[in-house]
Amino acid sequence: MTSAVRAEVADDAPQPWPRNVPRDPVMSIGQVVDALVGEFPAITVSKIRFLEDQGLVTPSRSGSGYRKYSRADVQRIRFVLIQQRDSYAPLKVIGDQLRALDAGHDVEVAPTARVVASEGHVVVPPNRTSLPARDLADLTGTDLTTLERYVRFGLITPDLAGYFASRCVQVVQLLLTLENEGLDARNLRPVRTGAERNADIIDQIVSSQRSRQRAGDLERARSRASELGELVADLHREMLRVSLAQLNGSAGQPSR
Repeated sequence: MTSAVRAEVADDAPQPWPRNVPRDPVMSIGQVVDALVGEFPAITVSKIRFLEDQGLVTPSRSGSGYRKYSRADVQRIRFVLIQQRDSYAPLKVIGDQLRALDAGHDVEVAPTARVVASEGHVVVPPNRTSLPARDLADLTGTDLTTLERYVRFGLITPDLAGYFASRCVQVVQLLLTLENEGLDARNLRPVRTGAERNADIIDQIVSSQRSRQRAGDLERARSRASELGELVADLHREMLRVSLAQLNGSAGQPSR
């Protein structure tokens, strides 16, 4: 094949998706986060690096080794985040979709229901252990800005893929109720810190049973951890009642 023919074939080959979008590497990773955070409040520098590790975006590198992104890179990242949020697609499927788009094919996205209701109450869909931010907002009746505020306060934390544990539905609902009662959410961080410390204590208790890696032992360890967690939660509730009673009692005592 002559060089002229090779050049003609190269010209006819489809450009990587998205096409007709500037590919000049002009944005830092921080600027990419700033460009996307309004639409995806849970986006972080770590998440973007994770998508690079998974081969879903390939930024350029400056002479000093810093990542530099183009507008086309931002569009690819946005596509990944939308697919995760709206279709619950795993990263492998999203990677296949991007390769299909790069090859010039159209990609059909199957619509997925985001909200499940039972007797008028919004509930977590069955078999869902994690939720994207949009679903968490839908299921709790709040907005993405509020969720981002809770993330910033350290009250809830997404994983590297931007998903929240399904239990965060209850956490967010309680946070919203407490805020409606006049509590400032930023003052509730010690509650989570205490929960994490208690979880560490429980984990130490059941770790020897879990380390045997037998199916029965693993299930018993999970059940034991759940039982201990309920007991610790009961203890916390009763101690809080005692403390409040003491405060109310001292408030009623005359000063000396």
